[in-house]
Formats: sequence, structure tokens, C-alpha cells
Amino acid sequence: MEIRTVSIAKALLCSALVVLSFMPAMALAEDPSVSSWLMRLHEASRHRTYTGTFVVSAGTQMASAKIWHVCDGDQQMERIESLSGTPRSTFRKNSEVLTLYPTAKVGIAETRDSFGLFPGLLKSQSTALDEFYQLKPQTTDRVAGIDADVVQIAPKDGMRYGYRVWSEKKSGLVVQLQTLDVDGKTLEQSAFSELQLDAPVSAAKLSQLMGQTEGYRVERRTTEKTTAAAQGWTMSSVVPGFKSAGCYTRPVALLAGASGKAESTMQWMFSDGLATVSLFVERFDPTRHTQAGGADLGGATRTQTRKAGAWWITGVGEVPAATLASFVQALERKK
Repeated sequence: MEIRTVSIAKALLCSALVVLSFMPAMALAEDPSVSSWLMRLHEASRHRTYTGTFVVSAGTQMASAKIWHVCDGDQQMERIESLSGTPRSTFRKNSEVLTLYPTAKVGIAETRDSFGLFPGLLKSQSTALDEFYQLKPQTTDRVAGIDADVVQIAPKDGMRYGYRVWSEKKSGLVVQLQTLDVDGKTLEQSAFSELQLDAPVSAAKLSQLMGQTEGYRVERRTTEKTTAAAQGWTMSSVVPGFKSAGCYTRPVALLAGASGKAESTMQWMFSDGLATVSLFVERFDPTRHTQAGGADLGGATRTQTRKAGAWWITGVGEVPAATLASFVQALERKK
């Protein structure tokens, strides 16, 4: 089973609170609603044009990428060029995403929902954010030569992480972000090392580059929308604030035998509007699934696994260990 963990690459692509247009500080004071404020930010960020170099650090890991972003009418175009690790170029045209690996000459094409895509902040249209988070204006600072306002999004319970955000005073673009654990300790940090607003980025040029796949073996990652109930799964209890954000299956192999039926992996996604958790379910394989338990993947991302009868459950999320364990333990086979 492939699990799209929140690695450095994922953090560069769809980390919460990465590159967003923030409303002025006065707007925050006039309308303290977290959900409506963040929705305005989500919409505003879609219409910024910029280029920049973005650096992410999580634990002992560090990675950087060059970003080009442009909005042409209703069309969002983006290119992210990795500057560290495995060479790769990721292109996005609205919900269509293509990642090219030049060394292996392989391309991965897939469709992703607009929420949660870089540079989005919101992971879903949740109206319950005010119940679980609060906004705390802090001070002013200077990042990469840019004057910025600092705002903290603080959780009201211990079930989720908090964030500290540096937003450029004039444009509102976020120039630095920290993900904070329940004790206020920094788990991950992201920042622009250089940034050019209103840069001359051409949507047509990015679209042309996205189409240059000659010599690549392009693989289409297919998923099918479903429901957990249809797949025979349910939650015995709910985790406060988190709601289902979609359920999908993807084929992984052919079962042995005459039936030739396709085996599949289920991914059930949950979100409170900012934090996300994915539960993956697949057939138990004793050759691969050797030890259940939790693991820290670095930064804010954790995994939790357990065996449930003939099934193997894996939880992945940017949430505290206890929260992730609650999800994994609550998932059960319908009787």
C-alpha cells in the first residue's frame, strides 16, 4: 500500500498554513471568526502571482523548493521545483497535478481536491473552527527583508496542534510559519528565503512546461470515491471537531485465484478544517505488516498502525499521538 505521508515533499505541496494571503490586522479585530477569516484568506491566496524560494525544516530534515504561482481568470497554475533531495518538478493546473522525476523519467498524474492543495490553508470548509481554535494577534517582525505581522492560531484543547504565522504587512502573503505542539514547542518551520510578489509569471508558459512529457512514462493514479459504510467500516466514536472529508479506494494488486478481482486500499480522510488525518485500510500481509504501534515521521507528522482481524489499519496525520491513536482505535468493521 502506498501511503502519502506528510513528508518534506508533501509539506512543500500541501502543508497547512504555508503560503496564504492574510487579511489586515484590523480585519481580524473586526471579525474574530476563525472560519470566516480563514475562508477569506483561502480565496485571496488563489489570486496572488509570485515567485519565491521556500524552505521547510522538520526535526533534523530540511528541504527547499522554487515556486512559481499565477492566477489567470479561474485557472490556477503552479510549478514547484525541488532544490534538494530527489530531483522533481510538480505542476498544478487547478485540481490536476503532475509530478515529473527526470532521473527515472517517470511522471505521476493525479487529481486532487482544491482544498488542501498548495498554497491553500483550509483543508475543508469547516464552520466549527471557532469551537476549537482562536486567533491571537502577537507582534511584528521582519523575515527575508519583509515586514510582517505575527498571528497565532491556538487550539482550545489538546487534540490538535497550533500555528504561528508571519504575514507580509502590505500584501498579506505568509512569509514564515511554525507548527506548534500542545506545549507550544515548534515542530515544523517553513519560510521564504526570497520572494517576488506580482512577478511576471506566465500561465501559458507553465501550461506548456506541464505538457512536455515526451520521454517520460506517465502513470495515472486513479482513485474512486466511495463511503466507508459501503466498504464495511464505521467509527465506534468520534474525535471532537473532526468530520469526514472524503473516502476513496485505489487498486493495488490482483488477487490470486480464478476470480481475478482487484484488491484495493481504502483511504478515509478526516479534517477539522486545518488538521487532517487519513486512515488507510488494506488486507493484512504478515510479510509486510510485522509490528503495530506508533511512529514519529519527523516534524508534525505521525503514524499509528494496528491489526484488525484480516485487515491492517494505518493512520497518518499532523496531530498529537493521542489524537491519531483515537482515530485508529475507533475504526472498526461493521457487524
